Amino acid sequence: MTLTSSFRPNLGFDSQKYITLQSQFISQRRQQLGNKLYLEMGGKLFDDFHASRVLPGFTPNNKISMLQQLKDELEIMMVLNAKDLEYEKVRADLGITYQDEAMRLIDIFREEGFMIEHVVITQLSADYSNALAFSDRMQRAGLQVTHHYPTIGYPTDTETIISPEGFGQNQHAHTTRSLVVVTGPGPGSGKLSASMSQIYHDYQHGIRSGYAKFETFPIWNLPLQHPVNQAYEAATADLDDNNIIDPYHLAAYQEQAVSYNRDVEAFPLLKAMLEKLYGESPYQSPTDMGVNMAGHCISDDAVCAEAARQEVIRRWYKARVEERREDTADHTVSSRIEVIMKRIGVTKEDRPVVTPAVRLAERTGQPASAVELPDGTILTGKTSDLLGCSAAMLLNALKYMAGIDEDVHLLRPQAIEPIQTLKTRHLGSINPRLHTDEVLIALSVSAAESDDARKAIAELQHLRGCDVHTTTILGSVDESMFRQLGMLITAEPIYWRKSLYHRS
Repeated sequence: MTLTSSFRPNLGFDSQKYITLQSQFISQRRQQLGNKLYLEMGGKLFDDFHASRVLPGFTPNNKISMLQQLKDELEIMMVLNAKDLEYEKVRADLGITYQDEAMRLIDIFREEGFMIEHVVITQLSADYSNALAFSDRMQRAGLQVTHHYPTIGYPTDTETIISPEGFGQNQHAHTTRSLVVVTGPGPGSGKLSASMSQIYHDYQHGIRSGYAKFETFPIWNLPLQHPVNQAYEAATADLDDNNIIDPYHLAAYQEQAVSYNRDVEAFPLLKAMLEKLYGESPYQSPTDMGVNMAGHCISDDAVCAEAARQEVIRRWYKARVEERREDTADHTVSSRIEVIMKRIGVTKEDRPVVTPAVRLAERTGQPASAVELPDGTILTGKTSDLLGCSAAMLLNALKYMAGIDEDVHLLRPQAIEPIQTLKTRHLGSINPRLHTDEVLIALSVSAAESDDARKAIAELQHLRGCDVHTTTILGSVDESMFRQLGMLITAEPIYWRKSLYHRS
């Protein structure tokens, strides 16, 4: 089935301008503050897919490209929260734990030529065995691991925090470069407190150091209710974060700027510490301490606004599926995102792939899926005896993009039958239908003798960024395959089979 949606331009952000402006502004800030700067970088340095989705033109590794301009002047400090290590928190978009993500990032930083020698573990206590084991592992790998402990009264009791009983109890990481990029595998790692603890200890060692914040979202010079800022709020709905007007900035300059609750809550502590140590603070507001230039690099506001609206809908579906998987009556996260959807005026039907998939499922009585291709064409896939709906949709998309007639059979029977036999007779699967990964394997085998199969495989690269919707919750295999292909998947929060235990 083929439909056509209204095609949307795909670029709204000037990536090259961003790299230039951002690196220049960071250098200027460091020069203004003196000898040493701790630059907290929120969000993700690599694979920032959220930014690339809501700011079309922003590449997932834009931030690291920017830092390449400053590589010889900086070192990177990796910060992890001991609680995330202890309870094996997972980075949802990659499906790996925070400790694995930290190690992956360290490897990438080194491959890119960045200096990274320090790992900081925050909120550590003696009963966190997983966190302590990770600390030992990093030390055996040659990294210098610094332990930070829970601080009584953080972030409001400034007298205790800025004292030997507060930051003074933490270990000090002896960094050597003048620009220290403080990052972590995800939100809530403790990057701000780690930076402030470092500044406190630097002062005790006769080193004058400062702090700046590089957080892509919320974008301070976009309106509070702008879809791009609302998409960030949807992305952090599970953290109970809120975008707010920076009250300190408004009081100091009579100018509105967007910040978020955690920065506003922590700002008085940072300001008090700088004033206590150095007699003055260069910042009058959380906005002042930011160095984010992303808002200056939006080249088409309408494109970014629509991309952000679509991201909010995707976040809502993701939350609904997670709530269904956990079989919980707590819909707090999806309810928060639903409020955001109403605020920016969208419904789930505004996602173009939803209605075609749902209608096909209603007509066939079987799971169905739909994909929107780069030219705006929407194709669907239905469930058959041979293929699941996702696999069928994938083949339909590849045939369409390769210019192959829809009646052509891309998969040779000799490639399909052994896979089905292996699944049902030897691997214990109750489902003989091919998953997306099995379809691609069969397609690769068929390509040995088929020009059409070869043409179809060549089109895989063009699926990155395409939106997909399915009418049932995907199994882990199909979900992983779509993630590897870079496709943006949502699903109705429904299991096809009424079972207590669900497997792929």
